[in-house]
Amino acid sequence: MDIKPKKSLGQNFLIDKNILRKIISLGKIEHSDNILEIGSGTGNLTKFFLEKKFNKLILIEKDKRLIRNLKLDLTNIKNIQFINDDILKLDLEKIISGNMIIFGNLPYNISSQILIQLIKFKNWLPKYKKLVLMFQKEVGEKIISNFGNKNYSRLGIISKFRLKVKKRFSVSKNSFYPKPKVDSMVIIFEPWENKIKIDNLNNLEKITHEFFSKKRKKIKKTFQKIFKDWEKAAKDLKIDINLRPQNLSENQYYEITSYYEKIKF
Repeated sequence: MDIKPKKSLGQNFLIDKNILRKIISLGKIEHSDNILEIGSGTGNLTKFFLEKKFNKLILIEKDKRLIRNLKLDLTNIKNIQFINDDILKLDLEKIISGNMIIFGNLPYNISSQILIQLIKFKNWLPKYKKLVLMFQKEVGEKIISNFGNKNYSRLGIISKFRLKVKKRFSVSKNSFYPKPKVDSMVIIFEPWENKIKIDNLNNLEKITHEFFSKKRKKIKKTFQKIFKDWEKAAKDLKIDINLRPQNLSENQYYEITSYYEKIKF
């Protein structure tokens, strides 16, 4: 490996060609598709895109060394755009075009933030049609786990409000250079429109934070904090205030947030 990975940027380059091919195949890239890759790194996945026919390819990479090398390697490729910037500082909604598939071997330290950024678009449904993202396995378990599972979490509740998990598979730590301490998980998402209306996802973040910050406590105190007339709120929502946060389903959190928005505004 010519370029020494930067620990500060959470760089672990995926080098297993079988996994790279599997990621590409699950993306099901078509001729009319636009592709965006978050964290292109040394171009290991990028090179497999070039074997496919696509409309446009956008590469986002924060590391100046890596983007410079990518430009040199891909100088003759048409319909390719390079963005040398921090993904968290970009307005992805403006960058993304229709019929887009987003790929990313996400840095472990900011993977949750990137996912939230992708689901907090102002206009929904978004222009992207699919996300193919890699997470630390522990984070991936929190995302995919449903109500009743031991890994049920805020991140999963928020994600599922706007994304459906279509497929997922585990990736061994041995598939990376340098080798991380933990395994990873690739998750394929597709956006969908929830029937429960929430105007601002910040409110869903707030509500779930209030409940899960007192995870072992009964939800009565949280209801008292959120709602002025908490008894009416509990009655209207048909929720037992003696339950604990992990006993409420995803839809109940969506309904609480929707109710909160109606009362507040």
